[in-house]
Formats: sequence, C-alpha cells, structure tokens
Amino acid sequence: MFTIEAAEITLVRLPLKFRFETSFGVQTEKLVPLLTLHGEGVSGLSEGTMEPAPMYREETISGALALLREVFLPRVLGRTFANPQALEAALGPFRGNRMARAMVEMAGWDLWARTLGVPLGTLLGGTKTEVEVGVSLGIQPDEAATVDIVRRHVEQGYRRIKLKVKPGWDVQPVRAVREAFPDIRLTVDANSAYTLADSGRMAALDAYDLTYIEQPLAWDDLVDHAELQRRLRTPLCLDESVASAADARKGLALGAGRVINVKVARVGGHAEARRVHDVAASFGAPVWCGGMLESGVGRAHNIHLSTLPNFALPGDTSSASRYWETDVVNEALEATDGLMPVPAGPGIGVTLNRDFVATRAELHEEWRA
Repeated sequence: MFTIEAAEITLVRLPLKFRFETSFGVQTEKLVPLLTLHGEGVSGLSEGTMEPAPMYREETISGALALLREVFLPRVLGRTFANPQALEAALGPFRGNRMARAMVEMAGWDLWARTLGVPLGTLLGGTKTEVEVGVSLGIQPDEAATVDIVRRHVEQGYRRIKLKVKPGWDVQPVRAVREAFPDIRLTVDANSAYTLADSGRMAALDAYDLTYIEQPLAWDDLVDHAELQRRLRTPLCLDESVASAADARKGLALGAGRVINVKVARVGGHAEARRVHDVAASFGAPVWCGGMLESGVGRAHNIHLSTLPNFALPGDTSSASRYWETDVVNEALEATDGLMPVPAGPGIGVTLNRDFVATRAELHEEWRA
C-alpha cells in the first residue's frame, strides 16, 4: 500500500542537440512536463509525452496540466492505494486523455516500487537486465546525408535503424540506405502522412526488406490499415491508432498490422501497456517500445517496460546523450553495442537532477493533501 501525500509539476524546456524533422515538421527543443508524487518517505517520477500542439495525438501540454490540477491530482492526493492498479481505477471514470492519466499512473508505479525497494521492471513482470535498442533518425537534406547519419549509428552498434519518411521522401532514402547497408534491420515511420491512394508508393517499399512500415495512414484508423496490409508483403506496425489493449485486439484481428509499437503514455500507463503486450503476444505479434524524445525520466520508464518478454524488437530507447547535453536525471542512460542496461535500484532507478531542472524550469507547482 502507498499514500500519495504531495505532488509537484515542473515544466522544463530542453534544447535538442540536433534538428529533428518528421512528417509533422521540424523540432529543435522539447518541452517536458514532469510529475513527482511524494509518499511513504520516497518520491515517484513520471514524464508527460504530450506536445504543445495536438500533432501526434489530440492531447496538449496545456490541456494536460489543467486536467492534472483540476481533476486528476485532487482525485488521488491524500488517498491510500493498495497498488498502482487501484490508482489506475481511481482515474478510470474519465474518458480519453490517456497521456495525462499516464503521468499519474506511471509516477504511482515508481512510488510503489520504491516503497518496496524493487525495480519497476520486476514488478511489471520483466526479466531482462538489458534491452535491445534502435535509433530513430529524422528526415535529412538528401540521400547522401541520410546514408552518412545511418553509417554513424550503425558504427555505434544500434540494432535497428528507423528512417522518418513523408510523401515525396520515402523510396529514395530507403533505396540509398539499403544499397549501402544490405544487412541491417531497417524500418520506416510515416507518422500518419499517407492515404490509401499512396498504396503504390508503399508497395514500392516491399523491395527493400523492411522489418515494418510504421503507422503510414491516419492516426485514428484501423480499417484502411487493414486494406493496405492486404496489398503489402512488408508488415505494418501500428502506433498512433492503438490507444488501448482493445484497440490492439481489434487491429490485429482485422489484420491492420502485424507489429505494435507500445508507447506507455499513449495507452494510459504501465498497466494498460502490459495488457497491450499480452494481447499482442496472444496473436503472435511482436511489440517494441516507441519513444517521444523523452528525457531520462520517461526513458527510464520505457527501459523497464521493455524488459517484458514480448518486447522482441529493438525499441527507441537509444542513448540519452544523443539528445541532450545535460539530462534531467543524475544517472547516465547509455547503450553499448545496441544494448541498454536496465537502471539499477528501486523504481525506475533514476533520480531527478533538481539543480539542473531548476535552471530550465518554466513552471513549478506544488500541492499537499
């Protein structure tokens, strides 16, 4: 059991070390909402992955902060919960807003794990001490630059290369990379940029031995993905369109994809992420852990989740030093030869670098029960 005695929200602006372009646009910094729940003499941490504008999904940072202040935190502050599933149930009556709810649920898992002195991955049912990681590479100026950035990351040992693509920039970079690296595990991510009218373009990618094509069609669609999958040899990977275990079941039953990207915040927290994992396993579909340019808090949560057995493909939990000159946590989260060690210690195994966070904080609020 654990009691939530106090809470803090901190909004931190972090500059990225590189320009990151996707079909959504160009990103050079990340606005990171952090939640800390206090109780039982320890603190649980989580990170929001919603964005300032509703680009990836419908949630926004401003909307999430309002819900946390006005609805979610008042519902849990001062209460004692038997376990994180009970905390999840307390937020169950509210529709949607899964990323905002996930902030509370994930911090609750970390808090509970720390009270027990047990790593989060162990409580979730994971067994791995290190997880395979890949890298997600943004759209580059041309094919030569794409091959060059892929080469650098292949040399660093990453176990999967993912290229961001968009209409007009898809077959060309994939062809160039596959010719230069015939044996690497290669995938592409379209971030919902295509329609069924582009199925010929997608079919052209069948020639390049991709592990999967990630979320080519609309963010809230399963039916057209099923039609597209029937036209392709390459497996489709569902991302934005899977917000729950029920979505995963429907998508796999429809044949809308053969792989699922599990983003713990997108589905509402660790309990639902584990259900998605189990549903996919029942269909024989592998899952992997996607990333949202998380700081060390979210990255540590992702690593622990990835210790579950059906996370059979490399995830997006690449080295934190790729993204940040200074991370928000004190511990280094660094992969070697494509393997990321699971942070040791109770909970998510990282602690907040409060001095650094204070220098980057644009908002800080505290509540007590």
